[in-house]
Amino acid sequence: MSEHTPKAQANVRGPRATKAVIPAAGLATRFLPATKAVPKELLPVVDRPVLQYIVEEASRSGINDVLLITGRGKTSMVDHFDRQPYLEARLEAKGDMERLAAVRGTSELAEIYTCRQGEPLGLGHAVSYAESHVGDAPFAVLLGDEFTAEDDPLLPQMLDLQARTGGIVLAFIEVPDDEVNRYGIASVESAEPDLADVDNVVRVTGLVEKPARDQAPSNLAVVGRYVLPGTIFEAIKRTKPGSGGEIQLTDAMALLLTEGTPVHGIVYRGVRYDTGMPLGYLQAVVQLASQRTDLGPAFKEWLKAFVAELDGPAGAA
Repeated sequence: MSEHTPKAQANVRGPRATKAVIPAAGLATRFLPATKAVPKELLPVVDRPVLQYIVEEASRSGINDVLLITGRGKTSMVDHFDRQPYLEARLEAKGDMERLAAVRGTSELAEIYTCRQGEPLGLGHAVSYAESHVGDAPFAVLLGDEFTAEDDPLLPQMLDLQARTGGIVLAFIEVPDDEVNRYGIASVESAEPDLADVDNVVRVTGLVEKPARDQAPSNLAVVGRYVLPGTIFEAIKRTKPGSGGEIQLTDAMALLLTEGTPVHGIVYRGVRYDTGMPLGYLQAVVQLASQRTDLGPAFKEWLKAFVAELDGPAGAA
């Protein structure tokens, strides 16, 4: 379990989720042609694919069972977490123990399972494929294109809060008003007094998917971390296609909310890497490369010189 698990854990009442679902069947059209043959989830951020950062986040949070919802042409995601005896033997023979440990470590993060989604018809539709694997137990949903800073985790706090409430726990970020139409947006109020020891927690009173700017109830946007009770599967079955003609997870959660399931959110103000768009992906690469002790100093010196050249007379011209 993560060393960052907050004091709220002392009040845990129910079972803490130990399984995670990562929907990863999308076509990633924003990254074409790179993603024609390589899944977006395996695009490297320095020397680790995006997906590995996410599985590592789950592992540090005490989750040791990960289900990948995959699609056509995405079997390489599973291969990444498998053993590579030939490669390992070559590294060992060369005495490259650091890289050997890194290669072996990917297969030790968690038990990786897969389920294939025939056609991507929305996040709710993707999550529904996990029912036979998850059963009635609570579980986490981690979107496959974002992760949080290792030293400022969010997931452990969400898992502990869900164990206390037994309901739905969401991750929120604050977004500018002109971006609310890109997200599921929540209406909220203060959390119950018995949750006063949980930092940045709010009680959710409503959810709407991608509202117009003048119809958004707040600027709190749902981002790619959810901890859900097993009752979500039955709610998804009763959810009709919504925004974009897809079965939206937001709509299924809103249904449970109207039927009395407690829904809470944690407003995250730490560092979040969003690799779902090319700009965010490039920003994540630069940020994480700059933080590396082996690459960071030289990379930052080069980056400063490069930016200075862009801003200088020649670059300005």
